[in-house]
Amino acid sequence: MRNIRLIISYDGTNFHGFQTQPKLRTVQGQLQEAIEQLTGEYVQVIGSGRTDAGVHAEGQVANFHTSSKIPVDKWPHALNAVLPDDLVVRAAREVSPTFHARFDAKGKIYRYQIDRSVFPDVFVRRYAWHVSYPLDVGKMAQAASHMVGCHDFTSFCNAATPLEDRRRHVTDIRISEAGHLLHVTVSGKGFLWNMVRIMAGTLVDVGKGRIMPDEIPTIIHAQDRTYAGVTAPAHGLTLVQVEYED
Repeated sequence: MRNIRLIISYDGTNFHGFQTQPKLRTVQGQLQEAIEQLTGEYVQVIGSGRTDAGVHAEGQVANFHTSSKIPVDKWPHALNAVLPDDLVVRAAREVSPTFHARFDAKGKIYRYQIDRSVFPDVFVRRYAWHVSYPLDVGKMAQAASHMVGCHDFTSFCNAATPLEDRRRHVTDIRISEAGHLLHVTVSGKGFLWNMVRIMAGTLVDVGKGRIMPDEIPTIIHAQDRTYAGVTAPAHGLTLVQVEYED
């Protein structure tokens, strides 16, 4: 059996997340159907993580095992010929049989995009959260600096998160401006359910003056979801890159 690693991009607008769900359109389901259509095999596609409904990806990574003899450089062309327009395979590589897209990931980079124009920009409405209220970017950057490091991020994850260990290591948060768009780029070794969206929502609350930058350590130490800000909408979030040893 060969192990094929894919780098994929998708517009998450019309997907119910990455993971397969009965009778729902998902990224994993579409990939598995496409591979079966090409090879006649039912395979399990393993993703680096389970993006939520509405979340996008530029560099999601997935792998699957197959006995097909399709040359590795032909896989992107073959899959893109049968995949829908909102899901594209950007690259394929044959890897070690033991490679696992999720367990071997060493880090991820997410970008949250905010549209700060007075009226919504129709051309980014699917990929940015429209916030017309003036934001203090300097204070947002100050607040973000408190989030960097290894912390228990219970205050910044969905209250229904089943994991007991909620410590995560955020290696970097950068806030950059591109015209009326504001980018919050978060890098880390792993993230909890809704974590980046709650971080982004909290930073927007800081930008509005509802939360002070020096309140962030208190929010983290509280380990209580009710202390943090709003959960930013899913459509503003994009998985940019997944990092591996190689």
